[in-house]
Amino acid sequence: MTRRLVVDLASPVAAWRIPAAAMQAIRAALGAGWEVVETGAPAASDGDGGSGSPEAARAVRGAEIYLGYGVPPGVVAAGRGTLKWVHSGTAGVGASLPHLAGTGIVLTNSAAVHAEPLADWVIAAIAYFARGLDRMREAQAAGRWARDDFTELRVPVVEFRDLRVGVLGLGGIGAAVARRALALGMRVAGVRRRPEQGGPAGVSWVGGPAELPRLAADSDCLVIAAPHTPETAAVVDRAVLRRLPEGAVVLNVARGSLLDEDALLELLDSGRLRGAALDVFAKEPLPPGHPFWRHPRVLVSPHASAVTARFWERETGLILENIRRYLAGAPLLNVVDQEAGY
Repeated sequence: MTRRLVVDLASPVAAWRIPAAAMQAIRAALGAGWEVVETGAPAASDGDGGSGSPEAARAVRGAEIYLGYGVPPGVVAAGRGTLKWVHSGTAGVGASLPHLAGTGIVLTNSAAVHAEPLADWVIAAIAYFARGLDRMREAQAAGRWARDDFTELRVPVVEFRDLRVGVLGLGGIGAAVARRALALGMRVAGVRRRPEQGGPAGVSWVGGPAELPRLAADSDCLVIAAPHTPETAAVVDRAVLRRLPEGAVVLNVARGSLLDEDALLELLDSGRLRGAALDVFAKEPLPPGHPFWRHPRVLVSPHASAVTARFWERETGLILENIRRYLAGAPLLNVVDQEAGY
């Protein structure tokens, strides 16, 4: 009897559209006895993905494995009784969890795939504010030779070794940020749901969620890298933001839902915070006229911090390794704890 794997990764976005070489590698990894069905309908790859198409639902009837961007409810319904493993090319999977509950289907995600470029973006954004590049760009746009702003110390310029970085969420992404920051001489602390798991070597301390206020008070740069779950919704609220030292920077590469944007704006407007680098927002795309667009202390990134030319190299490697493990009956990589939400 032929077994079936469905590939629903025909994203309209070039960076996330599965290449022919990856399809060939998947077919080769499965070998004889497997049918690989590739859908042609556009697959939503933004956010948590998972909008689904009728073509995907039809293809998954009788299938054993589904690879997509999120897991649409129509796919879960059509695959009941046969689907055993579903994989999402996204890191976030919150939108997929409600209709997977109680099905027994194993869900894996791509958090590890996105960690490296996201961490690179965070370090670049820290440098943007620490070295005053935002003020240089502002002066350039005005055609103003702003040397005195720096030599007269009107613009704060900080060396990396004098920065304290706090990481909310020390999973794959947060750990990658921590390793880079430590290598550059920054002091790093973190908060995670399971603090007993610790962090990369050199992290000064790791606490549980209740210690987020302490982390904020100890951070010149607060990096939000935790997944969206009911417990993390609006977790970086006004009270947490007010604990940040004067001149701190907030960086968000998680989800806009974790951060109180109104409170952040107030603290930026007052000059209490040095800046904010935001790749994610409560509403995306960021609406026209939103104060973030023209705010002199905000770096707006269009939810693109994960983009890299090496995405499919890593994503294909993860899929192939998990196919090998699946066929061998071994534990899969990146299995999502569906109760925890990541």
